Amino acid sequence: MPIYIILSTQAMAVGLYLAWLVHGRNLLGIVVDPDAGQLESVPAEELPLISIIVPARNEARNIRHNIQLLLEQTYPNYELIVVDDRSTDGTSEILHELGEVHPRLRVVGGAELPEGWAGKPHALVQGVQAARGEWLCFIDADTFAHPRLLSSAYHQALKSGADLFSIFTEQELGSFWERVVLPLVFLGLSFGFPPERVNDPARPDAIANGQFILIKRQVYEKVGGHTAVKGHIDEDKAIATLVKGAGFCLVLADGRRVASTRMYTSLPEMWEGWTKNIYLGLLDRLWLLFFGALRGLFVAILLPLWLAGGIYWLTVGGNLPALVVTSQAIILWAYLVWKRFGACRRFHIPLWYAFTFPLGAFIFTAMMMASAYNVISGRGVHWKGRRYR
Repeated sequence: MPIYIILSTQAMAVGLYLAWLVHGRNLLGIVVDPDAGQLESVPAEELPLISIIVPARNEARNIRHNIQLLLEQTYPNYELIVVDDRSTDGTSEILHELGEVHPRLRVVGGAELPEGWAGKPHALVQGVQAARGEWLCFIDADTFAHPRLLSSAYHQALKSGADLFSIFTEQELGSFWERVVLPLVFLGLSFGFPPERVNDPARPDAIANGQFILIKRQVYEKVGGHTAVKGHIDEDKAIATLVKGAGFCLVLADGRRVASTRMYTSLPEMWEGWTKNIYLGLLDRLWLLFFGALRGLFVAILLPLWLAGGIYWLTVGGNLPALVVTSQAIILWAYLVWKRFGACRRFHIPLWYAFTFPLGAFIFTAMMMASAYNVISGRGVHWKGRRYR
């Protein structure tokens, strides 16, 4: 048998296995149900006070909608604190306007960022200092809450015995580049941090989604809070690691029915945001970074070349060997497209985006490489007008 048929067969087998493996790790067994934990009839004094803390730096696009939805929470006993982290884009004016109308809202003016601190941990520490709750709930300014988010998440946290409870939110993907790239980014995250391993107390895997974290204040203080992770841009993963490492219960759940997030609206925003996160988030498992980069290059470059080469060989008279090689490339392509159809349905985007996976893989790989280069070279990463090295 010719060597190229052997190589093609091996490549197809490995590709099918990896596609099955990667796509099989994105299911969350614990689901937050908005119809559960309806605590509206329970007297407020019988429930613990939950302090919602929102860090906001240059969030004029999102902050009004974010706050208005948080003010509509049905949970009877909560306070809402927003830390205005020295915004320059109109966020401060919006918060001042909302604060005059809604007495439940408290706005904390952010102090200047000290040396050695990342911006978000510093903002959250200031919010915690102003908070009075037994539970702390950290929510990003670009996350939009269902009215029963707090009630149902608290209910599920108690049911799960969680000390730190975090959810993956529904992702709003509006632009072409969001729909091409972000489903692959989230696929990579779920493969790198399988939910069943994160939720297994016997395993060290730990991650949380900073878009929503609910944590017992007592646990937060025992692990040192955000002061203990003050230099981390990936502060959500860092604090989850501290909590689980200290023997407390970490739970990651599917919260798509109770919250949604619009992270980025353009390719430049996406590039800045994910080059900030990818390398730092995978610093303790570089093998996964290299695996992701190699797999991305295969999907983005080698797989299209394999298919194109096979078709060309077939047209110039390659006969049966060319037919075998081309067919194997088509089989792998078809399997990947079928898997991407499922992702399109999950993210509520048109099915034709399933065919854009080589382009998405190329950009995702480029972001991984750029992120690693920025950190290794000492250039650092840029985020919200600040540079971190």
